[in-house]
Amino acid sequence: MTLPAATPPPALRTGFTTGTCATACTRAALLAWLTNTPLAAVDIVLPDGESVVLPLESCTIAPGSATCTVRKDAGDDPDETHQAIIGARVTWRPQPGVVFKRGEGVGLVSLPGLPVEVGEPAINPVPRQMMATVVMETLADFGRSGGAEIEVFVQGGADIAARTLNPRLGVVGGISIIGTTGRVRPFSSKAYIASIGSAIAVATATGCPRVVLNSGGRSEAMLRRQFPELPPQAFVQYGNWIGDAFALLRGTPFSGVTIGMMLGKAVKLAAGQLDTHSRRGLWDRTFVADLARECGYAAAIVERIGGLSLARQLGEVIPFSADEPLYRTLAARCHAVCQPLVPSIPLEIRLHNDGAGWLVHDTAGPTHALESEANRTGPQRSQALDH
Repeated sequence: MTLPAATPPPALRTGFTTGTCATACTRAALLAWLTNTPLAAVDIVLPDGESVVLPLESCTIAPGSATCTVRKDAGDDPDETHQAIIGARVTWRPQPGVVFKRGEGVGLVSLPGLPVEVGEPAINPVPRQMMATVVMETLADFGRSGGAEIEVFVQGGADIAARTLNPRLGVVGGISIIGTTGRVRPFSSKAYIASIGSAIAVATATGCPRVVLNSGGRSEAMLRRQFPELPPQAFVQYGNWIGDAFALLRGTPFSGVTIGMMLGKAVKLAAGQLDTHSRRGLWDRTFVADLARECGYAAAIVERIGGLSLARQLGEVIPFSADEPLYRTLAARCHAVCQPLVPSIPLEIRLHNDGAGWLVHDTAGPTHALESEANRTGPQRSQALDH
């Protein structure tokens, strides 16, 4: 019997950046003021030349100005700003050019290192150019001279920003208006890698002596306790993009780099996987089992490792400890993979496994232990070695 062909999954929807939303509001408000006619939708051209139409949430006209809003649609990869109300109040001015004002919910840049000057509204260069272009083109279409003041605002932007990395990057009081292509592409790594670059740039500009790379909130919280002397800007989240983080660190002036990780990422990195996302592949249990065999563990232990489903289960077979040859070897392999990516910066690997303390391997070579998170006595060396 012939089975019917499987129906391919529907294509994921793209969305629009905050910069595209602000640009649409800017053009709509200026058009509404010039024609004295409220609009329901507006067309704009994205940086790649694509023309798109965005529906408006509101459009009001006042003497000398107009205000429009849109509801941001991030497509099938929603972020913190998905469904946020983004708006622009546009006021015509006789002087040429565009002046940007910070409205409610838009952040203020307070630290150097970002592509916007300190003291300016957190509206990135591409959205600024997009908004300036629609102002000048729209005025020209109506035979008008002069320019405009654009006040961009985001309803609830301060609350949204509190759930992002903006405060650490020195963007205070609201979100950033960002975007380079105008589109949000589902599950694209581009935006996350750009955020890594921004974090490293701010850490550099603010004079952090060392950066501490970490995979996310939980890992960072533990690492902060290891480095209480470092400011928040020194802690940079790499997510799954370890290779990209190190590429962005190359040539920076830091006196040292620490990367902290748990076993799940460490076993992938030790095998040379610089992108540790699960879509790039599962952990290689055969690789880890072979390492255990090379380290002298008993055949029964090696066999159990080869049958594990999850890397974090390694601790059930071999209790996590800096004295264990397997974990020492994993940390050394991670160091060997990463150090050539930043040859001029001393590198430290910190390996952790669910409250069982830290294993540290640095450029000097020896692997050693740090006190566990709960200040417990370090775990005992396992009896798994086949001597």
